[in-house]
Amino acid sequence: MSDQLLPTTVVGSYSVPEWLERAKTDFHEGRISRTSLNEIYETAIKAALKDQERAGVDIVSDGELRRDNDIDYFLERIPGIELPKLAKVHYYDYYDAAVRAPLPSPSDVEGLQLVRDFQFTREQTDRPIKFSFTGPFSLSKRIRNEAYGDSEELVLDIARHLNREARDLAAAGAALLQIDEPFLAGYPEAVPLAVKAINIVVAGVDVEWALHICYGNRHARPAWEGHYDFLFPAIMDAGVDQLVLEFARKGYDDVALFKKYHPPFKLGLGVIDVKSEIVETPELVASRVERALAVIDPESIIVNPDCGLRHLPGKIALAKLRAMNAGAALVRARVEGLSTPLSSRAQTLSPRA
Repeated sequence: MSDQLLPTTVVGSYSVPEWLERAKTDFHEGRISRTSLNEIYETAIKAALKDQERAGVDIVSDGELRRDNDIDYFLERIPGIELPKLAKVHYYDYYDAAVRAPLPSPSDVEGLQLVRDFQFTREQTDRPIKFSFTGPFSLSKRIRNEAYGDSEELVLDIARHLNREARDLAAAGAALLQIDEPFLAGYPEAVPLAVKAINIVVAGVDVEWALHICYGNRHARPAWEGHYDFLFPAIMDAGVDQLVLEFARKGYDDVALFKKYHPPFKLGLGVIDVKSEIVETPELVASRVERALAVIDPESIIVNPDCGLRHLPGKIALAKLRAMNAGAALVRARVEGLSTPLSSRAQTLSPRA
């Protein structure tokens, strides 16, 4: 995706302006049309991309600005999932979704139509794009299951629909797809099931795959606390290329898991706390990257915020991305200027540098 050492990217969502929040709610309350809302979305996405480019982000996203939250945009597009009430008091609320019969085969129905979103983003920027969607396990947790005796089958059926959509996205030119599983930290016993479903999603789709797992970011608050050891060793079987994790808010002790287990994927290293409006300095970001370099080679690190930036004011989000890129550049300059082998350097750095 990027030849840059220590490339920078975003997790997915970008700051939602107050005027966009009002427009979203106005649509759900019937005060503006879908056509008008789509025009507003296009303006917001162009602005989000411009901010990321101004900040120097290497791999950008559409800011997920068409999406009310991390669930509804996908559930309303999966055939067989019922949404009895489409109006919302506030755009960010969840629909009351249900499934009353097994989902149809993906080959028998229309897909989720995410390709149009990707194509619009591709037309607005020359930079590499990360395109994300919520994973099957998390989507299943917001559905009232009245059709499957075993909830595992619901998860796997959703995964099959996402796989069909991923194939369409890859055919349209998407090169980096990210699966978000924001609910998984609350159900650590479900990691083997989530991995099974993820492997259905990625099957036969020749792109770079990222998997993002955090501790929740609804209303800029964590839903759970803990450590990422719950993922191991089951996560080692996930057919992904990157594991994108949050660290800035919770600390960097869990980076040691990459030394303990030697997973076969790169680390998307969270260096920006998205739950705080305090803007990190480039030096603080650099120190966080150095912590990871104590155990992971720089070729295996992607630098990103902990999670999406949707709850931060626009000026704060932009300032944080600028600090992230400046910090990554500081470390990049140091690494590229080394005369000693990187593996030797990693052994000399303190894990708490």
